[in-house]
Order: sequence, then structure tokens, then C-alpha cells
Amino acid sequence: MRETPKRKSAEGFRLFLLILPFLVLCFLFSYYPLYGWVYAFYDYRSPLPLSQCEFVGWKWFRILWSNPAQIAQILNVLKNTFAMSFLGIATSFCPVLFAIFLNEIKCKKFKNVVQTLTTLPNFISWTLVYAVAFSLFSTTGMLNSVLQQLGWIEEPFKILDSGRHVWLSMILWSTWKGLGWGSIVYLAAIAGIDQEMFEAARVDGAGRFHIIKNITIPSLMPTYLVMLMFSVSNFLSNGMDQYYVFQNSFNKQSIQVLDLYVYNIGITGKSMSLATAVGIMKSVVSVTLLMLVNWTSQKTRGESII
Repeated sequence: MRETPKRKSAEGFRLFLLILPFLVLCFLFSYYPLYGWVYAFYDYRSPLPLSQCEFVGWKWFRILWSNPAQIAQILNVLKNTFAMSFLGIATSFCPVLFAIFLNEIKCKKFKNVVQTLTTLPNFISWTLVYAVAFSLFSTTGMLNSVLQQLGWIEEPFKILDSGRHVWLSMILWSTWKGLGWGSIVYLAAIAGIDQEMFEAARVDGAGRFHIIKNITIPSLMPTYLVMLMFSVSNFLSNGMDQYYVFQNSFNKQSIQVLDLYVYNIGITGKSMSLATAVGIMKSVVSVTLLMLVNWTSQKTRGESII
């Protein structure tokens, strides 16, 4: 039976009603909070309502780039942010390799156990992760206590209260926490590969590593490139939770990324207007990066990611 335009319109309206709750949630949590940008143009003083605060226009944006001390601090924060983001992008292949090797495990029970154990850390809060790190690697933690009792060291290693290797330690903790979760999308991509390709390769005498090199990895590259482009577009967004719980007076200069810097000046420094101004600039740069990545995807792959 041929569908009439009226029936098509009714079907489209029903489908729209299905996604309407999600559109409302997206608006409430992603777009409505943008109203808070107005605080960047006022000299906001808590707990006064905004109507009783002085309108200062672009004052906070000018302060960001007119004070040498402020500029030096922002440059240091950007250095930390870029370093963490570069390390995150450089290690983005780890979930791909983990998914490939996990897929090669033939024992399903062992495979399920490994996947479960490596996925669980994603659901553990960074507060608990830091509690584990503190009990293991603090100056009075298990590692230093064992090494001192064995007589191998006299002074404890300062792992958590030092800024010398904080970039490396942060990326290691982040990789440990997100490795299993990040591999799920690649396991799904592997499951979507035509199985006849694997069977034909085995008939031709190809071994495991030849199949991985010539079939699995090339099939995963489109998915990996899309995920990589999303990582590049979120270059300035490292998150705050991990760095907030691991920061202390010893490593603050090396661990303070942009999101944590906004929190520190807004909540700790009680300068909500300045923090909002920094957040606006970060959002503008992030959207610009997303548009640039999307343009690059269209030129190189012929497909848009948004």
C-alpha cells in the first residue's frame, strides 16, 4: 500500500515525539546553562543577585591579557593542558590494541573476565582512585614502607607530592582507568567486520598477525580516526576530577589544567566573573577546533563528523 503524504507526516510526528524528551534534556543540560555566560560581563559578588551587581562589559577579558602575572599563569596552565592533551592523543591507540588482542582470546570465560576487570575502573570515582594511589605510593604508603623495611632505600620516594613526573603519572592513571571502557567501541567495530574476510584469509594460509595487520587494523581505522578527531576537538577539555583530587601544593604548577584553573579561580579564588570569562574563551576555542576538525574530515574522508 502506497503511503500518502499525510501518513508520512503522521509517522514523522510520532518519531519526533520519541526523541522529544532527549531534546529537552539536551537543551536543559547543554544550552540553558549558557545563560551563565552573562556573569562574565558583571562584577558579580556572591550572594548578591545579578541585578545588584555592576555591569563592567569586557573588563574581565581585558584583565586576562593586560596583567603580566595573569598572562604568565595562563601560559603555564595552557602548557599543562597541551601536554596532557598531547599525551592523551599519543596514547589513544592503546584501546585499539587492547581491543584487538582481547578479540584474539579464544576462551570466552577468560575473555569476559578480562573485559569486566578492565572496564570496572571506569565506574570508580577519581576520589577512590586517589585513595588507592595514596595508600600505595605516598611517602608512608605500601611501596615506600616495603622498600624501607628491605633496606633498599633510606628516604621515601616522593611520587604523589612532586611535580617532576606528574604528567606521566596522570596519563598512566587515566589510561588504566579508561582502557577497558575505551576499547568497547573498537570491539563493536571488530564484531561488525565481515567474517568472510577472516575465513578467506585463513583459507589462504594467513596467520593471526597477518590477519590483524591486513584486515582488522585497516577495518578499525575509520572508527579510530573519528574518535581521534573528537579528541582533537576537545583538546582544551581535560576534565577536572582527576587533577583536582591529585593536586597539592607540591605539584600545583604542573598539574593545573584549564578546567581546574577555572574551578580554582571561580570557587577557591571567589572570582566567578573571571572564571566565566576564561570558560567562555575556552568554549569558543573548542568550538573553533571542532569546526576545523569537521572541515578536515570532509576534505580527507568525504564525510562530516557533525
